[in-house]
Amino acid sequence: MPVYKLKPTCKDYIWGGTKLREEYGINDPGDRVAEAWVLSCHPDGPSVITSGRYAGETLIDYISMRGKRVLGTNCDNYDDFPILTKLIDAKEDLSVQVHPNNTFAITNEGQLGKTEMWYVVDAEEGSKIYYGVSRTVDEAEIRRRIKDNTLTDILMAVPAKKGDVFYIPAGTLHAICKGMIIAEVQQNSNVTYRVYDYDRVDKTTGQKRELHVDKALKVTRMYPNYSDYDFGNHLVSCKYFVVDMIEHETLDFASERSFVSLVVLDGTGRIEFKNDDGANDFLTLSKGESFFIPASSGRFMIKGDNLRILRTQI
Repeated sequence: MPVYKLKPTCKDYIWGGTKLREEYGINDPGDRVAEAWVLSCHPDGPSVITSGRYAGETLIDYISMRGKRVLGTNCDNYDDFPILTKLIDAKEDLSVQVHPNNTFAITNEGQLGKTEMWYVVDAEEGSKIYYGVSRTVDEAEIRRRIKDNTLTDILMAVPAKKGDVFYIPAGTLHAICKGMIIAEVQQNSNVTYRVYDYDRVDKTTGQKRELHVDKALKVTRMYPNYSDYDFGNHLVSCKYFVVDMIEHETLDFASERSFVSLVVLDGTGRIEFKNDDGANDFLTLSKGESFFIPASSGRFMIKGDNLRILRTQI
């Protein structure tokens, strides 16, 4: 099977900037490109195939036509596509938020919960994230601090620099702060409970954005949970996804167990593979591009200069 290049769906949120368009080749007409959903089968923003015989089809429709075998046997227990990958441009601080686990999300939202990981693609000096609470708290204190604009005083502020990796389990209060480009791999969910938004007003609507405090407090961990996770040779390896970094010429393999997702974060090059007819084929690689490789596709070769490619499997 061939390799498919994907076009993302983009989101224009109030904290976003223009770097994804200017530096990562994300072509979107909006004033801001806060998020580019570079691998997505979520109905809120599916990716579109732009190469090969299925060009113009959404990734959702491609999987429907070819069957779940293109996802691999590790996806047999999933009803839907299991992950969603984004590039995020945080020109300003994102809201402090939390995501529910599967049980709560399926019961209350009709979709999966969200555990995610962040890879810091680029970061200005002094960048940070908020990661969980810095000490044990209770619901009453969180509610009070939301009202008096002191919630960040009890959050753990963690310095962030280019190349850092953060694993964000469901239930963790968190926020990406300004000055960073983030690659995010997450469960295939769009459930976010906004807890605190710095009391800011959306310039477009003139209104403050909605908070979801009641639901958030039902799923938030009220105790510190940050640690330096050890995933061995992987950036992250959890029950939902395995993420690695490719930085050199690589002969890789898409087995029957899982599809392969590639997102180019730096550099240029090409990916060589066999197409549906068994003939040799290739696609060029450029910063910001995303590729889907079906399960059982076999060998493919990555060549190029100064490459950083985020590789994800199930």
